[in-house]
Amino acid sequence: MTTTPSDATPSPLATPPEEVPGHDLLKGKKAVVTAAAGTGIGFATARRILLEGGDVLVSDFHERRLGETVDKLADEFGADRVTSHICDVSSTEQVDGLIATAAEKLGRIDVLVNNAGLGGETPVADMTDEQWDRVLDITLNSTFRATRAALRYFRDADHGGILVNNASVLGWRAQRGQAHYAAAKAGVMALTRCSAVEAADYGVRINAVAPSIAKHPFLAKVTTDELLDELESREAYGRAAEVWEIAATIAMLASDYTTYLTGEIVSISSQRA
Repeated sequence: MTTTPSDATPSPLATPPEEVPGHDLLKGKKAVVTAAAGTGIGFATARRILLEGGDVLVSDFHERRLGETVDKLADEFGADRVTSHICDVSSTEQVDGLIATAAEKLGRIDVLVNNAGLGGETPVADMTDEQWDRVLDITLNSTFRATRAALRYFRDADHGGILVNNASVLGWRAQRGQAHYAAAKAGVMALTRCSAVEAADYGVRINAVAPSIAKHPFLAKVTTDELLDELESREAYGRAAEVWEIAATIAMLASDYTTYLTGEIVSISSQRA
């Protein structure tokens, strides 16, 4: 008899673990996180940086949600460790301004997490140029803009740093309706590898994470329950990742525990493809 995901014995890992406490992995570090407002990976990453002893500047285009994010983080960790800057990542001028402002407000930049991205579900035959361009611009071009601005900063700084990009397993996998998003995330992976070679000249490491599926309220608004259930069933644990699990991996890549790792894409999934 063939065992299917629906009738298989649940994995002991199917129940998400409690979030692990911080271990000062980023103590004294100054970090910037893009697209950090809301309930997703960006917010979880900013919070993880604080848990690990770092200070953070959170950035987002949505002013109200960004303000709410700062308030939440400040209430938990103290207002002196959190600051913010509104930024539209589709604008080169604003992204350049983000890096300049972050360096001024934080005193220096040690870590940049490029989290901005935009998805959608549209078959190729029905996709418009505008839909394709929008997803590629927010997901891939924004990562390029921020990487370029950060490398220009580190090129002139007297210290190195770390960039962590948010890619996706869809950079490897095929999924219906996701051609634009998958192409953008594959581009983020290639940008990570190539820019890492150049960044070494400035004492900078660049890596990326490639999550499969991470559970958070915003995802439920843009994805059907049926698709979420199907994607979760494909994972070895039979569940999606918690956003803190993604954030913890990002924190590890941003820490001194990975000093000989650059140009790599870390799959946060039970299977890469």
